[in-house]
Amino acid sequence: MNGATQSRPIFQLDRALNTFGAWVLAVLWLLPLAYAVWTAFHPGEYETRFDLFAPLTLDNFADAWSQAPFARYFLNTVMLVTGIVAAQFFLCTLAAYAFARFTFPGKGILFSLVLVQLLVMPDILIVENYQTMRKLGLIDTIMAIGLPYVASGFGIFLLRQTFMTVPKELDEAARVEGCSFLGVLWRVYIPLAKPTYLAYGLVSVSAHWNNYVWPLIITNSVETRPLTVGLSIFAVTDSGIQWSIINAATLMTSGPLLIAFLLFQRQFVQSFMRAGIK
Repeated sequence: MNGATQSRPIFQLDRALNTFGAWVLAVLWLLPLAYAVWTAFHPGEYETRFDLFAPLTLDNFADAWSQAPFARYFLNTVMLVTGIVAAQFFLCTLAAYAFARFTFPGKGILFSLVLVQLLVMPDILIVENYQTMRKLGLIDTIMAIGLPYVASGFGIFLLRQTFMTVPKELDEAARVEGCSFLGVLWRVYIPLAKPTYLAYGLVSVSAHWNNYVWPLIITNSVETRPLTVGLSIFAVTDSGIQWSIINAATLMTSGPLLIAFLLFQRQFVQSFMRAGIK
């Protein structure tokens, strides 16, 4: 009894310290975003000082939009992300279905190679990928940016684990009803894996929307540059840094992801929990 009484204050202190640390980390994470929002919606003279009665303005967004082809950057990024996610869904679904429900020679070895891909950082393959794209004649194209990512080892692994949880009785019942293998996949496995598709899609969209190094290397023109590369080029000025305009451009480029997270936060968390993403 005395031991339990003595351990209670220690538990409460530990909980208080954890809560305090979480709040400190949250504030530190929010400070750059708060500064970006402040400077983006206020005139340039308020970049380094806080005035509660400072006038609001949207001129920074208009100036940023007019000084760089952000409309083209947005279009390139949407085309890139949509193409990558669609290709990943298609290829990863077929591969995961094969690994989950079929038996064929070399299955274990092939799946081990898929898992090895999870251990290889994409930056290690930049030189090899660039040489491959040059041989294919795809340098400075949107296809060259997305092609190295269409076969995702993480996507195959995640969908395979989800497909393996589907009861085989449902598979057999669909086969008895006359469904082909692809029909079973379309009518049984894919509907039951919707939370996993949503969770993986969110991870993939976020990763490729913010990808920077590979697009910077493989693109040379406005017609192919995504938002991340366009923003970095826009931020490099010879006449000094205007943080109000740069932060306005930053909010424009990251705004779609922030808005999507705020609107669908609960669905995001539920999808991650159901899919088992830690």
